[in-house]
Amino acid sequence: MRSLFSKAKLARRFARSRDGTAAIEFAILAIPYFLVVFAIIETFLAMMGEQLVSNATDTMARKLRTGQIASTIAKEDFRKQFCAEVSVLITCSADEIKKESKLYIDLRQFSTFADIPKTIPLIANGQYYDIDYSTFGFKPGGPNTINMLRVYYRWQVITDLVRPYLTKIRPADGSMPSHFLIVSTDAFRNESY
Repeated sequence: MRSLFSKAKLARRFARSRDGTAAIEFAILAIPYFLVVFAIIETFLAMMGEQLVSNATDTMARKLRTGQIASTIAKEDFRKQFCAEVSVLITCSADEIKKESKLYIDLRQFSTFADIPKTIPLIANGQYYDIDYSTFGFKPGGPNTINMLRVYYRWQVITDLVRPYLTKIRPADGSMPSHFLIVSTDAFRNESY
């Protein structure tokens, strides 16, 4: 009888014990907590990257508009200058400057502002889309020409688990995107330089 009584007492003491509760609660809540913290940090960095690409697009458009960059500039040289503008946060490898994989630049001349495309060119990929790079060009205009500079950058997403589900843009192979697409556009008429 005594052993039954001591077993019941031990069971009540175990049920009342709060030792380690905080550690167990932390273990349960740590993963979602840190995912939220890292998602906030990643979103902040992506927004900084978006602002950086937008400012670089504005700067390069201004240089084209004022004639600081000649209309005869080679595409690779233009990409190199653009990469120098975003080098604070985004690094372009030598391969990236030569062959587009994350940074895409579409620079074209138009006869009127109404001819400038107003949508992102997309290719249907089942229920998803990918960017249609085949329509991109590189033809900077000379004095008094109407131009459009549009820059696309695939920002690598590391911890934000929700963002890939919010976009309909997927890589051509249909896999889950691991990037956030940054798009920046400037339309302008060159000065009479």
